[in-house]
Amino acid sequence: MSAASAQAQEASPDELPAGDTSATSRESVEPIFRLSEGSPFRFELSGYGELRFAGHDFGPDPTRPGGSRQDLRAVFEQSRFVTKIEGEMPYGFGLEAEIEFEHGGTGSALELEWEEFGEYEHEVEKGGEVLVEELYVSKTFFNERLKLKLGRFYVAVGQLSNNYRPTDYLAGRRSEAETTVLPAVWDEMGISAELDLGPVELTAQAVNGLDSTGFSSQRWVASGHQGRFELIRASDLAGVFRADWTILEGVELGASVYYGNTTRNRPKPDFAASCDDGSEGRERQVAPCGYVKAPLLIVDAHLNLDLGPVRAQGMVMWGQLENATEISRLNKRLSNNLGTLRSEVADQALATWGEVGLDVAPWLGLSGAHRLEPFVRLDHYNTMFRTAPEIAANPRFERTLWTGGVAYTLLDAMVLKLDLSHRTFGNADLHTENTLELMAGFVF
Repeated sequence: MSAASAQAQEASPDELPAGDTSATSRESVEPIFRLSEGSPFRFELSGYGELRFAGHDFGPDPTRPGGSRQDLRAVFEQSRFVTKIEGEMPYGFGLEAEIEFEHGGTGSALELEWEEFGEYEHEVEKGGEVLVEELYVSKTFFNERLKLKLGRFYVAVGQLSNNYRPTDYLAGRRSEAETTVLPAVWDEMGISAELDLGPVELTAQAVNGLDSTGFSSQRWVASGHQGRFELIRASDLAGVFRADWTILEGVELGASVYYGNTTRNRPKPDFAASCDDGSEGRERQVAPCGYVKAPLLIVDAHLNLDLGPVRAQGMVMWGQLENATEISRLNKRLSNNLGTLRSEVADQALATWGEVGLDVAPWLGLSGAHRLEPFVRLDHYNTMFRTAPEIAANPRFERTLWTGGVAYTLLDAMVLKLDLSHRTFGNADLHTENTLELMAGFVF
């Protein structure tokens, strides 16, 4: 779908840049719709939206003894509306911008006020939860087999880096296991290279690292995704490598690795290594003996199946955080104004999930425009999978979620999903939680 402003006009061959009269250039530029005079870009607009209506049989506070209290409550949620603009121009250059409006709510930014004893202050200046999830320029090479990106893009870890639209998964919500343990959808700033080798696609990325002040018992490193401040700290970078192999048509197997340090991206330099800094010149340095390291390693394996009426996907993810005990100690001393959980963080986390559905529309006499898929999904994750001896592994953070329901899709553009989920915990004494949800979504 081409998008242009009211003043946009279709370019004619006579409007080509001076000196560019080749047939190839004339063909590539002729159908362009311009947003401004002389722009060579061709733009496309796409996006998606989600609306949810849910009923819960449990209260909102899971921290009480015995878990959440029994309750009956309904929740209406305008989950997200996302618009994406993609621009292409001759010579392999392009750009992409994706903006997400979450919950139709309000938001605020944090600022670190050194003039006021280094305290954090909220400034209500965003006017709503509006997120720029992607914003990058790109260049393709070798007949578009190699693509380089510079800017903000999705981190190539897990399933949600590719399968995040409501038509990409069967349940009404994205995987709880993946969105709890990892940022969702995980986007960072940096540089990315994507290589298409036919059945194998390789991705290598260098991005800014996470901020360990956000690590917690509940979400492990997920809340370390930088977004509370206007500027992104990149003193610690991370590297990502991903490989996806199409074994045969409709069957894809892949794996990814993420590795990077997490301590130097904290708002304050409170992770500096202690040492005798009395030597000449050292008193003028912020961290005269460097910083304590706390590298993060995440590996995952994922599978996608699309074989006629059968559709399935799944992922197994394991993560290791070094020096988690010291992070836990320092995070307990953080200011309340920072808005972090300030709870202990585990050395290791584990997340696994999978879903499978069967399209019964042909058996009901419906055309190929319709998909009607009864499905089942399993999420199991533990954000305190392994902890240091001095940190208790709370069984409340080992969670298993069974979800079953039916998903209806029309022309791969409109979806309506109804499902029921049942959540249990690592301690059988904790109350179980049930949710009935109706979700409506669209992709354009």
